Amino acid sequence: MDSDNLLGDLAVTDPKAMRALSHPVRLAILDLLRRDGPASATELAKEIDASPSTISWHLRHLAGFGLVRDSEGGSDRRYRRWEVVARGFRFEAPEDPDDEEGRSAARLLSQQMFLQAGQTPARWAADVEPVLEPAWRRLAGLANTRVVLAPDELEFIQREFERVLAPFVSRDEADWPADGRRVRLLRYALPEQADLPTEAPVE
Repeated sequence: MDSDNLLGDLAVTDPKAMRALSHPVRLAILDLLRRDGPASATELAKEIDASPSTISWHLRHLAGFGLVRDSEGGSDRRYRRWEVVARGFRFEAPEDPDDEEGRSAARLLSQQMFLQAGQTPARWAADVEPVLEPAWRRLAGLANTRVVLAPDELEFIQREFERVLAPFVSRDEADWPADGRRVRLLRYALPEQADLPTEAPVE
């Protein structure tokens, strides 16, 4: 496996594909397909605020960029089921400062993903946390750690996190623990502006 992609994510490098992903309905479709497995447009529409025909249009668009595919090879196109091509996807802004199209597309996708992910903790706190068993409630939550790092150190931390996580992400369903359940791990790496004080001044 690629040492820079231990989770087996699909690498999205085409700016047009990044822009195709920069839509809340498409991101929601991918999230549901990753969570629940193959589904039809009608099934997805029950959880997304869009009609089945609109969902179908977005699915075909995602398929055009190789992000989803038919999950079954049947000939009945009236009941088409879709699946994700990979467990997740990753992208990054190109290093070439002259690639304005790529940098703009990556920034647009990043902004949309932040907006989508930012709603998740509040929904979880309102709908899920109150009914969790004590053992799960104790392990849930967030960490908010500020640390001074060089770019290569932050890259090392991210790589080590993926190294620890990879065996759990890639194991077969048959190897899931009997008492297991889905757990969403949200990771934010938010470098701050340069030359700002790390602590507020004491008045």
